[in-house]
Amino acid sequence: MKKLEVFESLIQSAQEHPDQIALIDEMGELSYAQLLNEVNALKQSLVDSGLKMGQSVGLLTENNRHFIIGLYAIIATGAVAMPIFHKQKAQEILQSINEAELTFVLSSHQKMLLPLKLESEALNKVFHLASTVYSDSNLLQPFPEAAFMRFTSGTTGQAKGVVINHRAAIDRIEAANQNLQIGTDTRVLWVFPMAYHFIVSIVLYIHRGATIIINNDFLAEDIISSIQKHQANFFYCAPMHLKLLAAYEGETNIGSLKRVISTTTGASRAICESFQDKYQIDVEQAFGIIEIGLPIINTVDPKAHPDAVGQVLPSYEVKILDEENAEVKSGETGRLAIKGPGMFEGYLKSPRQKNEILADGFFLTGDLASQDEKGTITIRGREKNVIIVHGNKVFPNEVEEVINQFPEIKLSKVFGQPHPLTGEVVVAEITAEEEISQEVLIKHCRQSLSPYKVPQKIIQLEQIEMTASGKIKRV
Repeated sequence: MKKLEVFESLIQSAQEHPDQIALIDEMGELSYAQLLNEVNALKQSLVDSGLKMGQSVGLLTENNRHFIIGLYAIIATGAVAMPIFHKQKAQEILQSINEAELTFVLSSHQKMLLPLKLESEALNKVFHLASTVYSDSNLLQPFPEAAFMRFTSGTTGQAKGVVINHRAAIDRIEAANQNLQIGTDTRVLWVFPMAYHFIVSIVLYIHRGATIIINNDFLAEDIISSIQKHQANFFYCAPMHLKLLAAYEGETNIGSLKRVISTTTGASRAICESFQDKYQIDVEQAFGIIEIGLPIINTVDPKAHPDAVGQVLPSYEVKILDEENAEVKSGETGRLAIKGPGMFEGYLKSPRQKNEILADGFFLTGDLASQDEKGTITIRGREKNVIIVHGNKVFPNEVEEVINQFPEIKLSKVFGQPHPLTGEVVVAEITAEEEISQEVLIKHCRQSLSPYKVPQKIIQLEQIEMTASGKIKRV
């Protein structure tokens, strides 16, 4: 019999803290006892509609309580939940459904299903369940204990479906919580799309009986207002939020906030220091990856190394490897490899299982990183994105950090273009509030970068293409 450990953790939280507020959203407050009741009622409706253990269900909801209720109701049946970001275009959603060969799609509103041309039935006043053409398909047969699927962000190519089982989800959140220390007194201000961040976050908070304050307005004024109104003390955010808050000129009293964790992509030293100076709260960067969880957090001295992702957590091991898989010297850049609890089970549609993908138990993340003598890890870029100029390596992140320090720049993307003499040259795309002189920006770069790292070409755009999870999309 399949052990439903993630669902059982909700039952335990509801039994131990029935009156504790589980979440606050635009509809008000919901206690743990009320949350469990809502989940059990939806679970029964799903079973009555024919959902069976081991089938796969897409979850298409707004960023509110409906996501959490739907997520736990699906896995409570023994089925596997695959969250789908509701702000994607219909064609993108259909592509996800087809790629995963989902059996059903559970939605919090019928209008979300209409562009997909899926026939649905109403389960209650909120949820609708639609069947797909894949009723006889079961790509999850090699993964009998699976709880969740999620596609990788696809920043550098085709996204892959990652499969995570119940035990792995619990293992990874308990490993991360040795550092995060989430408990019943934690009041988390939530600003991310739940479809992309739900294991070492939403599931962890529910597991530990915390309160989730869902804020879908990411402007600085709205974030500060939510912190003040609900006395939030834990903020899990992205560099964009830090930058907006650092530039905000209104009231900045957020005395209840005790901890700020920045993830999704690297925050520059300038952004972290601006936030720290304004609010007197250290920014702890963290490295999260869907195949593993949250194995690295900058907790030892984030003020001294604000641009580092930090130190490996006690339950994990990290190696920095060269191209022959030998460990590099301290301070040198190499390929980041991680080993620890809560590893993924494998990739959907992959002929290889987890043990065939791992190298001596280590997962190669695709990131380039360095680790100093004190164990502090800094991400230098992605393997596939390194630019080679006259044999010298250029990491786009390093150049982007310098460009983003220019006052009018909103966002930048750096990449290489082939060149007959140098191999490649550095090119930068930028978005800015006004027209930027190429000569002025290149001069700015020359003050901080070696000559071979300075962009030879700058292209100003109205918008830089991003992935749905908020990362720069790279070729």
